Amino acid sequence: MNEDTIVTLIGIKMAKPGLEFIFKGKIPDCNGCRFKNSCFNLNKGARYKIVSVRNTSPMDCSIHEGGVQAVDVIEAPWTIMVESRMAISGSNIVYKPIHCNETECEMIKFCDNPGPVPKKKYTISNISDKPTGKCAKNYSLKLVEIKE
Repeated sequence: MNEDTIVTLIGIKMAKPGLEFIFKGKIPDCNGCRFKNSCFNLNKGARYKIVSVRNTSPMDCSIHEGGVQAVDVIEAPWTIMVESRMAISGSNIVYKPIHCNETECEMIKFCDNPGPVPKKKYTISNISDKPTGKCAKNYSLKLVEIKE
């Protein structure tokens, strides 16, 4: 595995390569569990993708029916829209959604992405070309991928 891979535990029914999820954080019901450090070793609010399922036996869990399974995950990027002048690979930005009332615009899902946390710092990891669609307000925008 590469250096960005994290081993964590996830409910056995969700332990499938390619599955993407947002880590919601710790839950109080797990405080006494001996596996909690392995389950809660991810960043709250970050998006992850399972790259492989470990060849280990499932472990008992009072939360997940059937137990939990060890998996290898990587942080998956969020795809957002930013002003073209801000689209610099490797730069840090504070996420600010582009709020728009143009509900029919095909770009709105990237401008006002509900995933990343507003006012949180992210790094631009990849820059796409100009979006395939057209901004209804004619803003100069680029699609970028961001990670924590």
